[in-house]
Amino acid sequence: MKTLRIGALLTCLVLLAGTALATEHLRLATTTSTENSGLLAELLPPFEQANDCKVDVIAVGTGKAIKLGESGDVDVVMVHARGKEDKFVADGFGVDRRDVMYNDFVILGPAADPAGIKGGSDAVAAMAKIAATRSTFVSRGDDSGTHSREKQLWKKAAVAPTGDWYLEAGRGMGEVIVMAGERQGYTLSDRGTYIAFKAKTELQIAVEGDNGLFNPYGVIMVNPERHPHVKVDLARKFLDYLTSDRARTLITGFRKGGEQLFYVAD
Repeated sequence: MKTLRIGALLTCLVLLAGTALATEHLRLATTTSTENSGLLAELLPPFEQANDCKVDVIAVGTGKAIKLGESGDVDVVMVHARGKEDKFVADGFGVDRRDVMYNDFVILGPAADPAGIKGGSDAVAAMAKIAATRSTFVSRGDDSGTHSREKQLWKKAAVAPTGDWYLEAGRGMGEVIVMAGERQGYTLSDRGTYIAFKAKTELQIAVEGDNGLFNPYGVIMVNPERHPHVKVDLARKFLDYLTSDRARTLITGFRKGGEQLFYVAD
């Protein structure tokens, strides 16, 4: 009898292992902002349950996410740097790009506001003042979508940021917000991650509302003609889901402290 029970138990374990191995996995490279904000924890479970799959998330800067797509190490990328996204598609690495959502970037700073930019709405002028006063600025420094926008702002301000006041962290958005707060410095952040990290920092929004701070997110399937192992059917279902009424409702309803972090694309 004992032998039969052990045999039955082993059979069950083998069946369970087989079921786990059979679960299909979708590889998603996305930005740290979608991960740090907590949005993915709300957005992914309904898709996984409906499709009996698991989404394996790699949260990195946009530049690294796109490189993972170029090398075929993921099936889908969801990022926020439209110029890089368009090039990714134009170079034949991605197909079927779709708008998903947006928020905006904000310049964060300490209450003391040594650069005198608080309350402004001109991001380029604010960056110029930060440089002119040599106020501490913590950069993502990681080729992310946020870092790309920061570099655009410096270029428009005719500033090449160097010196001990300018720190390149090479970290995700949440870590950079905390780091900038510890150093009583400034940083550029997407609004969603800032809202999610408000309780962990004393930084305040210094500059917002500039049209140049608009921050759209797009999703792109890696081109299966370039990388035949891409899970085309599941990837396409994922793109359809992210632009569906179900996902739009989740994105619109996702809040931290009563504040909405992302808005669905028109």
